[in-house]
Amino acid sequence: MSHQSDLIAEDIHAYLAQHERKELLRFLTCGSVDDGKSTLIGRLLHDSKMIYEDQLAAIEADTTKHGTTGEKLDLALLVDGLAAEREQGITIDVAYRYFSTSSRKFIIADTPGHEQYTRNMATGASTCDLAVILIDARHGVMTQTRRHSYIASLLGIKHIVVAVNKMDLVDFDQKVYDKIKADYIEFAKSLNMTDIHFVPMSALEGDNVVNKSEKTPWYDGGTLMNILETVEIAGDKNLEDFRLPVQYVNRPNLDFRGFCGTVASGIVNVGDEVKALPSGKTSKVKSIVTYDGDLQEAFADQAVTLTLEDEIDISRGDMIVKADDEVALTNHLKAHLVWMSESAMQPGRQYQFKFASKMTAGEVSAIDHRIDVNTQEHHSADKLELNDIGLLDISLEQPVAVDPYQQNRASGAFIVIDRLTNITVGAGMVEAALDSVEVAGGDVDVNKISDFELELNALVRKHFPHWGAVDLKELLSKK
Repeated sequence: MSHQSDLIAEDIHAYLAQHERKELLRFLTCGSVDDGKSTLIGRLLHDSKMIYEDQLAAIEADTTKHGTTGEKLDLALLVDGLAAEREQGITIDVAYRYFSTSSRKFIIADTPGHEQYTRNMATGASTCDLAVILIDARHGVMTQTRRHSYIASLLGIKHIVVAVNKMDLVDFDQKVYDKIKADYIEFAKSLNMTDIHFVPMSALEGDNVVNKSEKTPWYDGGTLMNILETVEIAGDKNLEDFRLPVQYVNRPNLDFRGFCGTVASGIVNVGDEVKALPSGKTSKVKSIVTYDGDLQEAFADQAVTLTLEDEIDISRGDMIVKADDEVALTNHLKAHLVWMSESAMQPGRQYQFKFASKMTAGEVSAIDHRIDVNTQEHHSADKLELNDIGLLDISLEQPVAVDPYQQNRASGAFIVIDRLTNITVGAGMVEAALDSVEVAGGDVDVNKISDFELELNALVRKHFPHWGAVDLKELLSKK
């Protein structure tokens, strides 16, 4: 849904062009149960005039049947659409809403507060630029507040808005707000959060959500909407490291071979020298093709097709990078993992690991520790249960091109898939590559080939059972 504008009536094409050029902010609301996340989103849309008349009429009718706000309009019903959510007055699944103002476009993810649905919160947070963490002014910083804050930090969200909600229930007492602010700042010292904003508000009454409240004369900051419209996110994108996971090879005729995908990070120009991983073969970009015509350069989030000057073998799952970029090509890595399945994660069990467009089998070879999200303490563990977060060693059957997640979210993230049910059971963030597989043309460190040697011998046994074992160290010593 878009904001109201006189330009729509005057020149619809000019309005659409203006709307298309606006910056997009993805954010989520999270926090503990009943902190008012859905109500806050409803209030944002209502006070910004982003609700259609028929939607408003439906909410007014449903307030009598499902509402939890007495005679007041229950704006939470705008996003809590499931029957179970309305019956219980809670959020279960992630709900997305879209709207815009004169300066920005927004995608909101309303995530559940129950610990049981923490996996849904992690899913909603994985693509967000900013997190609005709600805290009930009556209860202060809760366990789930810490859990969601830790996950937001782990997922690389740099901008945090701590919305101290339900201030109307504590008579807008500044001391209550200051205490919660001090407690959260103390907790956040151990997290990787560099940009934190605090707002005292009442989502139900609308205080400091879109409009400045007269009930908080002691607060000199901006409203939530003001922060959302002005927070600086342009510098968050990684424009240095070009990464294009290949989704599809387009071969419509004898004269065209293009490699299709969405630019995950960085910028590429026609004429740039690039490298395909895992082969290591290099070439130059001949053209950048899009539906709307050829481009001279492409950048993050653009869907493009690259053609190269040389005929090199590139397939789905490969990654195209700049020729001089140092990208780890590894089948043994250390990563943080958020476990999302009710069946515990067992080291040694085979799972599917998906990195961008690359899918490979693998296993967790060791659990370094499980993390207590309340205290950030590390505990030994032999498995991960539902909603647990751990630091693990992972061994993969095929090498993958990765970056540390904190350096590049696009090439440092992966998901874990159960091989029997095909259900996503975990979300991971690469911490570091533990060893590397050298690409063609490079020297191989004979002290780091054990995993690759195991993989090679497994392939030899499968396809050439009459051959003996391959000793890579012996072969390399004779090269």
